[in-house]
Amino acid sequence: MRMIRLLLFFVLLMHLYGCLLTKVATVPMRVTGAVISVVPVVGNSADKMIDGAADVVDEVPL
Repeated sequence: MRMIRLLLFFVLLMHLYGCLLTKVATVPMRVTGAVISVVPVVGNSADKMIDGAADVVDEVPL
């Protein structure tokens, strides 16, 4: 029974591995975009570009 639980755990871990990698990459991008959005004049456009890039990274099939 313990071996089955361990195998199930590793299967679930491998299934979530791709999602974890994209989140590790996109969360700092989104935080940086939010910080940059405070800058007057160019902040909002830079935030939109960074957010768009983060969306593309989220769509990468890993």
